[in-house]
Amino acid sequence: MTEMTYTLTLPQMLREQAQRRTASVAIRQKEHGIWKPLTWGHYFQRAQQVGLGLRAAGLSEGGHVGVLSENRVEWVLTQLGAGLVGGVTVGVYPTSPTNEIAYVLAHADAEVVICEDQEQSDKVLDARDLLPQLRKIVMIERKGLAETKARAPALVMGFEELEALGVASLDASHIESVLAHQQLQDTALIIYTSGSTGKPKGAMISYGNIAAMAPGVIERLGLTAQTSHLSYLPLCHVAEQMLTAFVPLYLGSRVDFGESIRTVQEDLREVAPTMFLGVPRIWEKLHSAISIKMHESGGLRQRLFDAGLRACAPFAHKAAHQRSLGEKLCFAFYYGLIFRALQNFIGLRQARVALTGAAPVSPAIVQFFRTLGVPLVEVYGMTESSGMVLGQRNDQVVFGTVGVPTLGVEHRLSSQGELQIRGGVVFKGYYKNAEATASSIVDGWLHTGDVVEERGGSLRIVDRLKDIMITAGGKNLTPSEIENTMKGSLFIKECVIVADARKFVGALIQIDYDAVAQWAESRNVTFTHFRSLVETAEVRELVQAEVDKGNALLAEVSRIRRFHLLTKELDHDDGEVTATMKVRRASIYKTYAAEIEALYR
Repeated sequence: MTEMTYTLTLPQMLREQAQRRTASVAIRQKEHGIWKPLTWGHYFQRAQQVGLGLRAAGLSEGGHVGVLSENRVEWVLTQLGAGLVGGVTVGVYPTSPTNEIAYVLAHADAEVVICEDQEQSDKVLDARDLLPQLRKIVMIERKGLAETKARAPALVMGFEELEALGVASLDASHIESVLAHQQLQDTALIIYTSGSTGKPKGAMISYGNIAAMAPGVIERLGLTAQTSHLSYLPLCHVAEQMLTAFVPLYLGSRVDFGESIRTVQEDLREVAPTMFLGVPRIWEKLHSAISIKMHESGGLRQRLFDAGLRACAPFAHKAAHQRSLGEKLCFAFYYGLIFRALQNFIGLRQARVALTGAAPVSPAIVQFFRTLGVPLVEVYGMTESSGMVLGQRNDQVVFGTVGVPTLGVEHRLSSQGELQIRGGVVFKGYYKNAEATASSIVDGWLHTGDVVEERGGSLRIVDRLKDIMITAGGKNLTPSEIENTMKGSLFIKECVIVADARKFVGALIQIDYDAVAQWAESRNVTFTHFRSLVETAEVRELVQAEVDKGNALLAEVSRIRRFHLLTKELDHDDGEVTATMKVRRASIYKTYAAEIEALYR
């Protein structure tokens, strides 16, 4: 496939799919253990009701709707419903505290906010004095609705009431008029950046941006109308939007929403999706879960597992059809004995493609899963590029790289090695921030802020341009390379490098509690909680051994000479990581200033 063009907006595509595939299942939502289907015909019908309900509830022409919820069918019904009446959706991370929620909703001029439950509604109510545009809070869950309404009777309503409003005012002519006049340059979504170095910025993504990005994703990943996807990563992030809303609406493929974020592992086993997206932390957790399971099994199973990894790792970069006869027989042997069960254990036995993106990942993690037979590829994109714009092909994997540009995406490197891209995927700009827009898009080129280099015909992300450090000796270091090497260890969850203007590389290291606790218990190491575990001499020695292993893979100048073990997990509420778990370096350096200085005494 060399060319694919989409000319319809997402709401127009929803109407199109409802006409083409009326009775086919578009979405399944798991409720109380039962998967409930929603056909394309009912998807369009309910989205119309929600959209007209939003309009009746006070949404103005072109107004903004906030959504504060985990992934569920009401999320996309709101998004498409708002689009059907000309509104714009703004997602907000449900894990965010009140002050962050207030900032995003106020900056976005949200008029209606859809909240999952009483906890989220209370956050918005607590911030209502800071939200001058707010006209209505809509609560999805009925539990606690009466109590929430009692706090602000005129402001709060239930989602069922919203849909009923839409049914009562069902005005197909209004929606037909909106769809007739809707254009690709219209804003579809405002997606707020994670704010790892400052206040979040609202990136305006147009329908045209989405239409330009989708063909490249579909072609690179080999997606079809038969593709199925479990939606669980936050829908206020462009990566999940890409695979839950953008691509399925163009392909007519199915999306499943699980019971909650806490049941993802169980839901994966039930759904067995053909496509799976995981951020690096998800893959690290799955790697840890498999390693712990194998260690607990012990004996023959552990030896078979280790033997399978050794035997199949040399051809892990190859797709199944590229393997020699000997390699196929070797994999088939270990697949039958051990790998098949492990693929079932993580719910990915039917996966035709699996993705890791949104942040750098250790090449060792990618190789591990491909060795097990999970077709994991590394991809790259950002909010401002409307989703994925670089990606590996399953049969052209170079470990440690993110592949090559997708259809319709041009790229070039600046004199500093910064990746710059051009094409229809480049976002419209930042909402109410012309200055930031002008510095981000120059002569049509999006300045990504990421330094890249060529490797084996593919592009490798070196680091964020602003994160590259210079030691006291004048050597340039890329923190992410060092950090991801260390995070390739089963026992290290986070590693934050300290090196700028320093004589050597130091680090703050957070253990993976589950893996280290299991290791400690197997050796009769006594502990009661996270801190007591970290402070044992045995764990210190374990981490030192893991750091030594990582150092052996790095250049001399990049090796960690001293480290401090964190006695608690990095936390979003403490401002140490963003809602997407990206490290806020400046905040961490400030919080742990004394510990950092102690490394250099």
